[in-house]
Amino acid sequence: MFPKPKPVLVPNTYAFESEPMVKATGFREYDARWLFGKEINLMGIQALGMGLGALIAELGAKQEVVTGHDFRGYSASIKYALISGLLASGCKVHDIGLCMTPMAYFAQFELDVPCVAMVTASHNDNGWTGVKMGANRPLTFGPDEMSRLKEIVLNADFKNKVGGSYEFHENFPARYITDLTKRPKLKRKLKVVVACGNGTAGAFAPGVMEAIGCEVVPLDTELDYTFPKYNPNPEDMEMLHAIRDAVLAHKADVGLGFDGDGDRCGVVDNTGEEIFADKVGVMLARDMSAIHKNALFVVDVKSTGLFVTDPVLQKQGAKTTYWKTGHSYMKRRTNELGALAGFEKSGHFFFNKPFGRGYDDGLISAIAICEMLDRAPGKSMADLKNALPKTWSSPTMSPHCSDEAKYGIVDSVVKHFEAMQKKGEKVAGQPIRDLVTVNGVRVTVEDGSWGLVRASSNKPELVVVVESPVSEQRMRDMFEAMDSVLRTHPEVGEYNQKI
Repeated sequence: MFPKPKPVLVPNTYAFESEPMVKATGFREYDARWLFGKEINLMGIQALGMGLGALIAELGAKQEVVTGHDFRGYSASIKYALISGLLASGCKVHDIGLCMTPMAYFAQFELDVPCVAMVTASHNDNGWTGVKMGANRPLTFGPDEMSRLKEIVLNADFKNKVGGSYEFHENFPARYITDLTKRPKLKRKLKVVVACGNGTAGAFAPGVMEAIGCEVVPLDTELDYTFPKYNPNPEDMEMLHAIRDAVLAHKADVGLGFDGDGDRCGVVDNTGEEIFADKVGVMLARDMSAIHKNALFVVDVKSTGLFVTDPVLQKQGAKTTYWKTGHSYMKRRTNELGALAGFEKSGHFFFNKPFGRGYDDGLISAIAICEMLDRAPGKSMADLKNALPKTWSSPTMSPHCSDEAKYGIVDSVVKHFEAMQKKGEKVAGQPIRDLVTVNGVRVTVEDGSWGLVRASSNKPELVVVVESPVSEQRMRDMFEAMDSVLRTHPEVGEYNQKI
């Protein structure tokens, strides 16, 4: 028998070393995230492995799992605790070692393994850990699987059996890199800043970009799990500004920044200006829909309205549907609809054939951006960006809000705007044109300006994004309108960054 996990244990005690600790809030909408040592211990991770093995069997999938881990000081030990749980549940484990998350997704196809359990805290601060899981490639778990996993683990409802086995796949990254680079080299000589924030992608991204024909300017590509400069998160302005400085200093054509586990890519143009990922998505959609007529795209509710209003996309017959934010939701929707690609404002991009296999991979995104530039030989990245209709948009802004409170507050905000629409009341001085409530609330007013409030799926935060096709002032008006509603809830704290 394995003990039932406790929600809290005190470190440096007998109990902490002898019982599993698993805080319930770590089971999030589509993956798992905990503060290691404060919210989960190694025996708790072992319990998670046993629970995952039991769930895989319950889902009717073959009990074979790819595992890998990102570059943090504690990730390898967490992975081995997870593996011990998977082995106890009867799983065959295929360990590919230190890797980026998309490398683990690729391994599911390359090794013909149905399931994945990737140990990563993605771009979260040091101290966080987590697992991205799936049992049906290229998809990852959604709320149903995560709720069931939580139930199994917290109730210690394990179905352990003999028969588990372990195999380490030596030099697996070489197979992934070969797969990415077996394509015609770029005709255009591009100088590219490759920024990794000392995270996992530093071991792989520079070599891949060189192999496709880029001249690479490496920036913080040395692996260092203390993250001495800043967190590897291409949505954070600190990382984007470091890329800007390198682009200008080296006169590069483009700057590409990868997050901690390499499934996202941020972009800075040749003038040093960051291009938020949703605008990069519009540029890629223009490029891809010129080659593939009547293309269908899926974008998340945080993304620019240009996907619907852009005249070039309209002329090329492209269609776009908005969906819930979150890599698992977007992956699933892109897969279900057979869309050519899915684009998320955070930088998770999902390319289906012929561009990819449906999962999010920052290096595939980077290659797609370089190939887009290759197909536009006389144009710079700034030229392609400036060809888009002008909009003023905010970065993703996240006010602190506890995991226990955030969903209730978002429900209340949704009801607030629904009531305003019903009564014909104005937001930022204008009538509401449209409300999208598939994921929080996206409020669009008459002039096309919009604001979004939703709950973060993997951190104790809310998410706020605003955009206006009219002016910077209208963007700020929308922010004030959204923020004034949030300020009626004392549980909502300070923002990580603001416009």
